[in-house]
Amino acid sequence: QVQLVESGGGLVQAGESLRLSCVVSRSIFSFNLMGWYRQAPGKQRELVASITSGGSTNYADSVKGRFTISRDNVKNMVYLQMDSLKPDDTAVYYCSAKRWPGDLGYWGQGTQVTVSS
Repeated sequence: QVQLVESGGGLVQAGESLRLSCVVSRSIFSFNLMGWYRQAPGKQRELVASITSGGSTNYADSVKGRFTISRDNVKNMVYLQMDSLKPDDTAVYYCSAKRWPGDLGYWGQGTQVTVSS
């Protein structure tokens, strides 16, 4: 069983930054696609950012230029640096580990990010 644990969420004001971390219980070399998703109240879960084992990244249009995803294959960690946060970024953020894009993958329990105006 693979476990993912997110941390780093919290309450910040608009314009501030947060860095989310996700630790995976086994080597992430086997997961080609690591990602961060978020779900706001009353909304569907959406992809925020993803990164392949080769380092290629993909971002939702709403976070391009503000968020940066990275992975450390040695420490089995994935990070999401979030700058210039907006109230619309308020959501529970989830880390995911997938072997391919259609894989159901493994998910963490989520970490709450709240941005006040």
